[in-house]
Amino acid sequence: VFFLQIFAFLALMCLILAIGNGIWEYDKGYYFQVYLPWAEGVSSASYSGFLMFWSYVIILNTVVPISLYVSVEIIRLGNSFYIDWDRKMYYPLNDTPAQARTTTLNEELGQIKYIFSDKTGTLTQNIMSFNKCSINGKSYGDVYDKSGQRIEINENTEKVDFSYNQLADPKFAFYDHSLVEAVKLGDVPTHSFFRLLSLCHTVMPEEKKEGNLVYQAQSPDEGALVTAARNFGFVFRARTPETITIVEMGETKIYKLLAILDFNNVRKRMSVIVRSPEGDLTLYCKGADTILYELLNSSCNNLKEETTEHLNEFAGEGLRTLVVAYKNLDEDYFQDWIKRHHEASTSLEGREDKLSELYEEIEKDLMLLGATAIEDKLQDGVPQTIETLAKANIKIWVLTGDKQETAMNIGYSCNLLNDDMADVFIIEGSTSDDVLNELRNARKKMKPDSFLDSDEINIQFEKSSKKPKVLPDEQANGVYGLVITGHSLAYALEGNMELELVRTACMCKVVICCRVTPLQKAQVVELVKKYKKAVTLAIGDGANDVSMIKTAHIGIGISGQEGMQAVLSSDFSFAQFRYLQRLLLVHGRWSYIRMCKFLKYFFYKNFAFTLVHFWYGFFSGFSAQTVYDEWFITFYNLVYTSLPVLGMSLFDQDVDDRWSMLFPQLYVPGQQNLYFNKIVFVKCMLQGIYSSLILFFIPFGAMYNTMRSDGKAIADYQSFALMVQTCLLIVVSVQIGLDTSYWTVVNQFFIWGSLSVYFAITFTMYSDGMYLIFTASFPFIGTARNTLSQPNVWLAIFLSIALCVLPVVGFRFLKAQLNPTPSDKVLLKIKEAKKRPPPPSPKRRLRRTSTRRSGYAFSHQHGFGALIMSGRNMRPKSPFATTGTFSPNSEKYKHKGL
Repeated sequence: VFFLQIFAFLALMCLILAIGNGIWEYDKGYYFQVYLPWAEGVSSASYSGFLMFWSYVIILNTVVPISLYVSVEIIRLGNSFYIDWDRKMYYPLNDTPAQARTTTLNEELGQIKYIFSDKTGTLTQNIMSFNKCSINGKSYGDVYDKSGQRIEINENTEKVDFSYNQLADPKFAFYDHSLVEAVKLGDVPTHSFFRLLSLCHTVMPEEKKEGNLVYQAQSPDEGALVTAARNFGFVFRARTPETITIVEMGETKIYKLLAILDFNNVRKRMSVIVRSPEGDLTLYCKGADTILYELLNSSCNNLKEETTEHLNEFAGEGLRTLVVAYKNLDEDYFQDWIKRHHEASTSLEGREDKLSELYEEIEKDLMLLGATAIEDKLQDGVPQTIETLAKANIKIWVLTGDKQETAMNIGYSCNLLNDDMADVFIIEGSTSDDVLNELRNARKKMKPDSFLDSDEINIQFEKSSKKPKVLPDEQANGVYGLVITGHSLAYALEGNMELELVRTACMCKVVICCRVTPLQKAQVVELVKKYKKAVTLAIGDGANDVSMIKTAHIGIGISGQEGMQAVLSSDFSFAQFRYLQRLLLVHGRWSYIRMCKFLKYFFYKNFAFTLVHFWYGFFSGFSAQTVYDEWFITFYNLVYTSLPVLGMSLFDQDVDDRWSMLFPQLYVPGQQNLYFNKIVFVKCMLQGIYSSLILFFIPFGAMYNTMRSDGKAIADYQSFALMVQTCLLIVVSVQIGLDTSYWTVVNQFFIWGSLSVYFAITFTMYSDGMYLIFTASFPFIGTARNTLSQPNVWLAIFLSIALCVLPVVGFRFLKAQLNPTPSDKVLLKIKEAKKRPPPPSPKRRLRRTSTRRSGYAFSHQHGFGALIMSGRNMRPKSPFATTGTFSPNSEKYKHKGL
């Protein structure tokens, strides 16, 4: 848009001068044709004006910032290096520095309005530890004193001794001794529980030496569960495509793996079917409680109630939960089922649907065993980071695959949700109408005097344009949060409801979307991009976050426990969520301010430089003559003014990084794009026009009918050009000094060096030596010496500088007094505090809530069951490995074959 305006302005100037030339040639030109005849082929004044139009296009083309692109890329590259070199964003535990994977988005980091974040591995550590469990209606994991009171576990609490198990993981910690006693006593439900954990998974073991087991898990949850079973005496030792080898209480047993019913985003569970060494057929299943509860046998109702109470207790402590169940299978039924399974798995059409139907068929009438509770701690600094970003007027949306209770609990834990909020709306309608009503009721509560109805605004959007219009920001009467479940979100993302969703959600300070798929994550981001004029940022750590990261304006990958897919798809990457506040509030804000200052100064100096030619046209018969010396025109952008503006654009900062972090409100002007917009551009243009008037007419007046002290005239063209260009260069140098907030040796060197180079080149060009060597190119001997030795010339130079600079200084002073920016206010505080930042505020202890938090131990990728059954991922034979091929008719599926 700015470039179109500049081109239009250029065309207007050329048109005015071309018309002026035509009029002048028609009215006055014939007087001078004896001395200045028209060029060959020019037959009329109008044709002369036409030619002058294109001549002035060439002369005035410097108003179009062609060199801007090169300078912008250099600035972006430099600011990207600052991110790479920032030691405060380096994570020493895994030797991971911050990385700018692109150089084109630095300034957009200073304009973020919406952050879309994953939960697991992004807000949390994604390092799972088996914390508690419920087995056959009894809860394990708490520690009690002699009086029966539960005590808090700390560093001094006695751990369970697993030394009896030579294959135990020494890093595993558990504190409830009653569970290991139940295992040692041979409690059947307890053994069945850990047997399930050691068999129902897709973990791959690696045994580098005897007893030294390393598990490679698809998700950290699975690794934690298998490790827990290992320590309690059920050691997963090896697997082949057909078998799973475990060591049960010291006895090695080989189970035949008959089928893996894999996890996906719809099923929210996984199962395995195995045959024990005794020949028993069993299906083991684990998954989200809301899913598995629908599949349980009615005889489990009492146990389900007891387990649900335990799940609520676990959720209140912020633990991720899973329900586990099993089913004994009939031999004849299984033989029929496995044949149909083989046919479905080899089907060319509708394979997934057929397999899904078979899974649903066999995964019913399950017997409940219990539940697991896994702890996934928040990363360091997450609550403080979220609180700081909220003060910067950044709205945070958490998009997670966990269930509603999990999402809300993590919201309270990391300070997204708090009791100070006016309300937290929960959207969980099961139909489209229910969701619509819940969204409208929430919006009306936030803003009772609510603007247009959704139906009306839909009609307006359809009438106005096919392209969706930007929705204005609407302020709620208070601070609100919104939680929406996955199935409700599916309705809300439909075309006729998306407006209602985005209007309601964007009025809330925090939005949490739970049970969402990777596709829905991307759809939510795209929805906000579609209807809001805001810069969006998505941050995640896993493959399920890639679509969201790619959809947002800026994608950030966290290098964590789930591979490098997110990092490889991102624009920026680092190791911890807490580094996000430094990336945005320091690097992003600085980059935005530097780029805005650069653009304002660049346009100003080019307008001031170019428009002098425009005014000169009125005094030169509109003959397309340049004011400046040709060498000055060449060196102006290339040598004289390039380095000072680069120095400012690479090193400038209004306040240092400590104050940027302490006062996140400094970030708000960037969100509103206050530092460079159409109004600011017009101001730069007007300032350039004003400066060009001063730079032309003050030297013109000083030279008009002026005599030297010895009686000789100095009003020649070269002297005038030298005077104007000297005024111009000093004025733009003073201007960049006014624009610079943070002075370094480099800034000083560039500014003074550029002025020194200018005077050195100028005196050299007009020297006797250059005339003797290049007579035709440098015929004006002594012009610089003669002109700059006159007092009236320097008086005119200082007068030009004063008239150009003093109005700017006065305007900025009044603006700082009457309408100070956030930076002005902070600078005043710094001055009052004698530039000593206040001590850091103490960390707040965040209380836990009793909100139920539940989850399921899977990543949101499709499971690896098919790959494991195929054997393509297996390492060379281990001492426990066997070989074979899969066939529904093979003997391994028959009881007699064992």
